[in-house]
Amino acid sequence: AQAIKGMKLTRAKAYLNAVLNHKECIPFRYYMGSTGRTAQAKQFGTTTGRWPKKSCQYILQLLQNAESNAEVKRLNVKQLVVSHIQVNMAQVMRRRTYRAHGRIGPYMCHPSHIELVLTEAADA
Repeated sequence: AQAIKGMKLTRAKAYLNAVLNHKECIPFRYYMGSTGRTAQAKQFGTTTGRWPKKSCQYILQLLQNAESNAEVKRLNVKQLVVSHIQVNMAQVMRRRTYRAHGRIGPYMCHPSHIELVLTEAADA
């Protein structure tokens, strides 16, 4: 999510589509233990990067939703900038899975909350 912060809406959507097509990568700067290296991360000043498909698809849907909301509010869509984006952990959803010898193990889902704010940039 931090990879698109400060980008214009059109660039952010193009960037995430390029990530889905493996043309650009998402740079991994923190919590990158055992993350592979790629040459595509050079443009961000790091060596580690990946192409998280599921995350990109969710954020693309969120950007398209925000774009349609901006159109309804009669904002200039070409001037919209991602001014704030934040991802927080949500409450873990607990289920159970049945293991060998009569034991029960956890089967948990780790959802998240995504905050996204688009602002209309002034003409420079």
